Amino acid sequence: MRERPLHLLALAGFATVAPVAVLVYVGDESVYLSGWVHLAGVGVGAAIATAAAAALTVAGARQQDGRAVLVGVAFSVMAALLFLHGLTTPFVWFDMNGVVALTGGLTLPVGGAILALSAVPAVGRPGAVRPLLWLLAIAVLVILALGAVALLHPALVPSIPDPRSPAALLLLTLGLAFFALLFLRALRTFRLTHRIADLLVATGIVWLGAALVPALVQTYRNLGWWLGHGFELVGIVLVGGVVAWDLYRGSARSRPLFGDLRAVELVLQEEAFLGSHVRALLVTLGEKDTSTEEHTRRVALRAVEVGEELGLSASRLRGLALGGLLHDVGKLSVPTAVLRKPAALTDDEFELVTRHPEAGVRLLRDLGGFGDGVYGLVRHHHERLDGSGYPDGLEGGNLDLDTRILAVCDVYDALVSPRVYREAWPHERAVALLRDPEQFDQRCVAALERVVARQRDPGLALAV
Repeated sequence: MRERPLHLLALAGFATVAPVAVLVYVGDESVYLSGWVHLAGVGVGAAIATAAAAALTVAGARQQDGRAVLVGVAFSVMAALLFLHGLTTPFVWFDMNGVVALTGGLTLPVGGAILALSAVPAVGRPGAVRPLLWLLAIAVLVILALGAVALLHPALVPSIPDPRSPAALLLLTLGLAFFALLFLRALRTFRLTHRIADLLVATGIVWLGAALVPALVQTYRNLGWWLGHGFELVGIVLVGGVVAWDLYRGSARSRPLFGDLRAVELVLQEEAFLGSHVRALLVTLGEKDTSTEEHTRRVALRAVEVGEELGLSASRLRGLALGGLLHDVGKLSVPTAVLRKPAALTDDEFELVTRHPEAGVRLLRDLGGFGDGVYGLVRHHHERLDGSGYPDGLEGGNLDLDTRILAVCDVYDALVSPRVYREAWPHERAVALLRDPEQFDQRCVAALERVVARQRDPGLALAV
């Protein structure tokens, strides 16, 4: 997996603008298509939604994953409404009736509302699985009852919402709000993972949102109304297909709809989220010196937590995860005898060690696929605000916040971890050294103290 977010975002941007552009330019064109075309198209959408719903619900129930079951509920409800929407197509088996309008107007807003509930923490707990399965059963029964009424007395169901009516515009506003929330979650997840699958989910959500507009403001006489059904089908395939595939794949389950992926998970599952090349470098580093590899993981974990504490964006947190894991990769060029020496280093040996930031950047540039931010973190993690660091002697004005975070976490872990030539420092002594404003950013030090306090006392994390 390489760092190519701009290329992917450009492609996704085109894919997300396309349905909107099509609706703007040709959506109001007048058309007349047979009801059988509508029935066939909606039937395909219902079948795909049903397959995704079954996969998600069964897998979620087996794994006691309430959020996966909730997504299955959303697609089940959408599938049932789509089935009923297609079944009651006018002039196929029924005359004009209210069921086709009601189900067509409700499918996307209801599905979006249920998907948006996945952000509620309680939904993800194992105890939520059974109630959600009951919710699914009740929802399907209600929709089947509506279908029975439609079959027996179609005229009993009012033809609402009328296009552009207050009820339709209210549904449109609510539905777009739900899909906007889902899109923001998916986009944040992609900015952390850079996975094409997560970007596909974000794109699919836009297509579902685009399908909602013609469904509520146009009629079957407009080309946009028909195109909206196609957009809905594409959105269901992208969102449902990706989420179901990820759930069955297991190791890197899809998270874009839930929006709860944290940067620490990038560090804990570096191969899944950061790429096999990062994993290979860490394995190689571990083979050379286990303590250095373990140190890089601890530093990366604390760095991204400090970054979250200071409100860094998702893309910067990803860079911090990469920089933290790879900041000492240049030590592959340092002789093993020097890395493992059970005593203080000589001046010549220390000189060798101080070259590792530059060696790390050269190695990463040779491999390719890393951004400038990662190169900067690897090169400058030993710089200090007063210019006393190495290799470039940069001063505070030339060090960004990400580098300052990594420098603080790197020094802290080096001090509190035991070395072959000295015992570990206690936390208080290490923090006292870091409270030197001439060398370290005190915002970062304070944030690190809060992070470590929560690690030492889990009760504090629950209170936050």
